Amino acid sequence: MKPIASFTVDHLKLLPGVYVSRKDKVGENIITTFDLRMTRPNYEPVMDTAPIHTIEHIGAVFLRNHDKYKDDIVYFGPMGCRTGFYLIMSGDLNSPDIVDLIMEMFEYIRDFDGDIPGASPECCGNFSDMDLPAAKRIADRYIKEVLEDIGDDRMYYDK
Repeated sequence: MKPIASFTVDHLKLLPGVYVSRKDKVGENIITTFDLRMTRPNYEPVMDTAPIHTIEHIGAVFLRNHDKYKDDIVYFGPMGCRTGFYLIMSGDLNSPDIVDLIMEMFEYIRDFDGDIPGASPECCGNFSDMDLPAAKRIADRYIKEVLEDIGDDRMYYDK
């Protein structure tokens, strides 16, 4: 069986960043999957489930309500390895096209106050597994260490 594209990326060299994971044609449309890598795979501890879950809830609501991009958002959710998130968007996009959007989303998460969207038993299958303070710390770290001064080495895979 042929390996999927994401398994051909050397995860021992992969740094936190905003990468294009793949582009797929669906009918006449292109959809772009982004790898929002937040921790260095196999070197740093993975993120705990509670802050990941919190980032997913706040981030998904932010993206699906964004004035400019809401109609282009297909999916936002965590990677199984717990080192980042996937963002799937409609369009033939590249990492530089969305850095401002990702910065805006993580600033929103970092500065978020109030009830976590969808964190109730009626709306979520594991509503109690949330950690807003940890999610805010992770968002702040990603902003400061990756997004604020992102270069090509954090936007294009080194194959």
